[in-house]
Amino acid sequence: MSLQTRRLGRSDLHVSALGLGCWAIGGAMSAGDQPRGWAGVDDTDSVRALRRAVELGVTLFDTADSYGAGHSERVLSTVLAAHPEVLVATKFGNTFDEDARQLSGVDTSPAYVRQALHASLRRLKRDRIDLYQLHTPDVDAQRGEELIAALESFVAEGLIGWYGVSTDDPGQAERFATGPHCTAVQLQLNVLDDNSDMLAVCDRHDLAALCRSPLAMGLLGGRYTAASTLPADDIRGQSPAWLRWFADGHPNVEFLRRIDTVHDTLTAGGRSLAQGSLAWIWARHTRTIPLPGFRNTIQVEDNAGALSYGPLEPGEYAAIERALGRNS
Repeated sequence: MSLQTRRLGRSDLHVSALGLGCWAIGGAMSAGDQPRGWAGVDDTDSVRALRRAVELGVTLFDTADSYGAGHSERVLSTVLAAHPEVLVATKFGNTFDEDARQLSGVDTSPAYVRQALHASLRRLKRDRIDLYQLHTPDVDAQRGEELIAALESFVAEGLIGWYGVSTDDPGQAERFATGPHCTAVQLQLNVLDDNSDMLAVCDRHDLAALCRSPLAMGLLGGRYTAASTLPADDIRGQSPAWLRWFADGHPNVEFLRRIDTVHDTLTAGGRSLAQGSLAWIWARHTRTIPLPGFRNTIQVEDNAGALSYGPLEPGEYAAIERALGRNS
């Protein structure tokens, strides 16, 4: 059963059921001496992969101003210029030094957000951003109200079409959902990590569920074993506390065990492991739009190939949930 498009929340926009996340193509960046980007990224490969994704029907690309300290947006702009039909989502809230490729802090003040928006528009070479998302959602109620007011003003000015928030905190998502033009929440969801509370928020407020880490930062791509080692200048080689799927520069063996448990079901019918993992996300909920990352055309073709398979069949989905102990 093929799958091509899904509605983007309460908006009138329809996008490809698969988006692509553009963190990796931003390349290297750091916070002090801690890597927060991806090693071994080649811009030529990135541009070739972006073009191939458009050829294969991908119409949603998700980035952030801080990815590569602005570099991801610049790389993406080289392809967006020739494809006005492609929707772009980006994020704000982190501050950074573009030249040094250093993250420097957080600023969610409306004045800064306006500056950040115009900077993203310049890097993307567009006069409007389709979906503008808060990247640093740990804000109090007053700041949340100020941000919603600012975002609504950007909509009125034609600078953005819709907005959303990247968070796994239902309370923060509920707060932003009160904004008339809030249409999406970016949440963590993959076959190894369900997120039922956040999906419930999306149901209550008619929001799209943009799924970050749908392949568990590459662990569900099928190329890692317990013996794999990530380079020290790759964020997965450092494994910050929130990155559960890798530890001390190696894949987390507990998650590898879980993958082995469901591998045959995910790859049934000729799917790759990545394609089966994306199929699980589509089967999980009709609002989901996974955003796998990529660095080359091989990864893009593998991910986009999942569209022709569509969601897991109900029996396959149920078998995976039983195998992972999530229901009886």
